[in-house]
Amino acid sequence: MEAGTQQETGEMARLSSFVGAVAIADLVKSTLGPKGMDKILQSASGGKVQVTNDGATILKSIMVDNPAAKVLVDISKVQDEEIGDGTTSVVVLAGQLLKEAEKLVDMRIHPQTVIAGFREACTVAHEVLVQSSVDHGSDPAHFREDLLKIARVTLSSKIVQGDKDMFATLAVDAVLRLKGSGNLEAIKIIKKSGGSLRDSRLDEGFILEKNIGVACPKRVENAKILIANTSMDTDKVKIYGARVRTDSMAKVAEIENAEKKKMKDKVDRIAAYGGNVFINRQLIYNYPEECLAEHGIMSIEHADFDNVERLALVTGGQILSTFESPEKGPEVLGTCDLVEEIMVGEDKLIRFSGVKLGEACTILLRGASGHVLDEAERSLHDAICVLNTTVQDSRVVLGGGCSEMRMAKAVDALAAKTPGKKSLAMQSFANALRTIPGILSENAGLDSSDIVSRMRAAHQNEDMCPSGLDVMKGDIGDVSELGIYESFRSKSSSLMSAMEAAEMILRVDQIIRAQPRQREDGMM
Repeated sequence: MEAGTQQETGEMARLSSFVGAVAIADLVKSTLGPKGMDKILQSASGGKVQVTNDGATILKSIMVDNPAAKVLVDISKVQDEEIGDGTTSVVVLAGQLLKEAEKLVDMRIHPQTVIAGFREACTVAHEVLVQSSVDHGSDPAHFREDLLKIARVTLSSKIVQGDKDMFATLAVDAVLRLKGSGNLEAIKIIKKSGGSLRDSRLDEGFILEKNIGVACPKRVENAKILIANTSMDTDKVKIYGARVRTDSMAKVAEIENAEKKKMKDKVDRIAAYGGNVFINRQLIYNYPEECLAEHGIMSIEHADFDNVERLALVTGGQILSTFESPEKGPEVLGTCDLVEEIMVGEDKLIRFSGVKLGEACTILLRGASGHVLDEAERSLHDAICVLNTTVQDSRVVLGGGCSEMRMAKAVDALAAKTPGKKSLAMQSFANALRTIPGILSENAGLDSSDIVSRMRAAHQNEDMCPSGLDVMKGDIGDVSELGIYESFRSKSSSLMSAMEAAEMILRVDQIIRAQPRQREDGMM
């Protein structure tokens, strides 16, 4: 290999991987559960500050050099993108599996033997998770209650936990409006500083954070909306470096009049489509705005790209860049019952009510500061994503560490029947599962050893025992009566992803760091 290339082999490579992965898990485990703590994330320049306890947000924001640690960061990102919840749980479980695996490797048990035992244990644990899941998807009223319970559990560890019932209802109402389509683009979240979190609300339809043009109608019923991404001043002389020489001011006036006429002709072509609301992604400028007002058309300029795309989706319109086919007006125009200007705090917003895509809605978040609003948005986004996942797969499982204890019991039973060293790996897998309720109780300031031992005894004495951790009372309780439920997909994905990440890191026996590329002057 070239000079400067670094290698770590055998025990050193394995130890480096374990240390990096476990360090990442230890970093976020204090945020797990309803009593988890927050982290302040500050940029290197000291400017941007985030206050959050969302595992994926924390891990995305930190610089990680250890390759094994990057594997855990990646599984947290995937969990966030696919499910929306469980981003901390998956990293903590993977870290605990690697802690247990490190003990086994120190006992001179080969990593492949550990992996084989982990695989069999994971299969049994997943089977128990499937058996213990319940499905109320065929009963709308019961299923809505399940969704509310999942939303409350998801939000109970977030900044909005004081108003989790209200925010759980907001999230469930928004997701149920999708009618199973899973199109989260129809749900828009707007943040406005001022008031308190409990002033947040769900607004049917679509809200655009822009102002209506001067002298335009402020309210339009039975709106026909033309959405465009076009420059309204393309015909102006604005070529870089261009010069126009004239011998009199009269000719300057002629040039200006010619430009005005071209802009007016474009406005006339826009009006020919038959719309009464015109929304442009680019600037409209004063003169075209005046011409549109003369036609009785409400104009909205500089709507950003995401909002234009979402508006086209919810109103059923198309985004145009040219206006040469006014006969296609009925095909390209979006529609809604009412477009009006509303006030939120001191800001003016535009509300589109009765849009063609009936499931479209906007959640208006209020809060004391930008940091509070950012964390509330992340919390609500997680809840909406996990609810949307649950709508696709309506199975739910018990939370509060109950599912982990059930899986650990089944894995212990398998280990007792398995000969050889694999049984030690299975026992370690069960121990890792039991650390999840232990960490939940530690974060709540409880005696984790006492809590976990009592939960384990309760599950040994009863099949499908519903005992789990009641953080609020600081004791174990019947989590089915307490309404502590989690999405089956979220729990299953956390289990499988943590197992796969641990297996990948366990397989490593050599780390090779390539030499940084040299510049021509010999500097790195």
